[in-house]
Amino acid sequence: MAYDEHLANRIERIFAEKKTSFVAKKMMGGMCYMVDDKMCVGVVKDDLMARIGEKAYREAIKRPGCRPMDFTKRPMKGYVFIGPEGTDMEKDLTYFVDLALAFNPEAKSSKKKKKKSA
Repeated sequence: MAYDEHLANRIERIFAEKKTSFVAKKMMGGMCYMVDDKMCVGVVKDDLMARIGEKAYREAIKRPGCRPMDFTKRPMKGYVFIGPEGTDMEKDLTYFVDLALAFNPEAKSSKKKKKKSA
């Protein structure tokens, strides 16, 4: 499944401008950007995926192109998808990346801990 590489490049440019360290991982049929070992934003097909937290969700969901992230018909709390109409303008893409970066320090890492050998 392909993803919008132009959108991915734009995200990487924003991270570079903000001097934000990240790790890009192919995940969920797209590209996921990890900040401090936590999922921050990603690209799934033509959509931006953003982990913005529940506090920012209420306002963000009102923006054009923004909808609940629901892979399995059950929305994931604090995550949104934003269609191309909500990320075409650089200021709009930056808005969602900024929300995700602001939430990132509060986000829980899903990093698996290695088991200690006995």
